[in-house]
Amino acid sequence: MFDEASWEDRYSSHTAVWSGRPNPQLVAEAADLTPGTALDAGCGEGADAIWLAARGWRVTGADFATTALRRAAEHPGGDRVRWRHVDLTTWTPDERYDLVSAHFLHMPEQYALYARLAGAVVPGGRLLIVGHHRSDLETTVGRPNLPDLLHTAEELTRVVDDGWDIQVAEDRPRVAVDPDGNDVTIHDAVLVAVRR
Repeated sequence: MFDEASWEDRYSSHTAVWSGRPNPQLVAEAADLTPGTALDAGCGEGADAIWLAARGWRVTGADFATTALRRAAEHPGGDRVRWRHVDLTTWTPDERYDLVSAHFLHMPEQYALYARLAGAVVPGGRLLIVGHHRSDLETTVGRPNLPDLLHTAEELTRVVDDGWDIQVAEDRPRVAVDPDGNDVTIHDAVLVAVRR
């Protein structure tokens, strides 16, 4: 469930896996930023990357599911993003960015991945990591029962050292819909850090 083949199977088994809308925490944290270069790590079908590109960012979307990347490139605005097929479990970005964004990259060794992504942020740039909060397991929203792969915002702060200023470390509530169509309050663990 954490490798390229599993994600490729998930994407190829559905006409769309995600909503096509940008993640709400990206909108909250990036809407007022001055555009520059951005990396959307684990971009999936591209909604976040395309949203950033529409606001003037020069965006690289990286994922290891070729079906997701193909769909992303086919969306309106997808031609303004550079799409990269990479194995996020081992990939170290070879460029530096003003914004590095990673949403819901829950996998073994995720903190090593986050550290590699942090290394791709330029001085003065931002790292935005958003993850599912462990408390979501107590709801009916349908998270996999893998508590070690979920976290709190406080736990995410270990990704950065004293060379960073933490702007946000919050467990933010939002409403989602569970498999039965009921509104459920879940939480996103949100880290925003600026490299000194």
